[in-house]
Amino acid sequence: MPENIFLRLVYIYIGTNDYKTDFNYYKNILGARLVWEKTGFGAQVAAFDLCGEPYLLIADHIKAPAKRLIYAVKNIRDAKKVLESRGWKAEGEIFEVPDGPCLNFSDPSGNDHAIIEMKRGYMFGK
Repeated sequence: MPENIFLRLVYIYIGTNDYKTDFNYYKNILGARLVWEKTGFGAQVAAFDLCGEPYLLIADHIKAPAKRLIYAVKNIRDAKKVLESRGWKAEGEIFEVPDGPCLNFSDPSGNDHAIIEMKRGYMFGK
């Protein structure tokens, strides 16, 4: 059985067509706790704790409907090498987000996923 390099599911990335309306919906209608809100890297993003991890992220640079599952890995470059040795293909190159380096991929059916090395942000050191 292959080694499991995925540590945990940390985020469900959710696209939005109206950031302010969706922000209000998650915070005030659903009652989710705002974990953080950041503007940077060309996006406005908020993390909500609806019922524990994984946290829900709404992001204004991803249009709805869209969801991406984001999994933490210990070392993104090592994870990429291991996965590629199994026939996995990344979508694009490693890029930086507030929590650390990230890399997108899709499963054979086209569902969106990503791996992230949690170097900064709320989970640093956890």
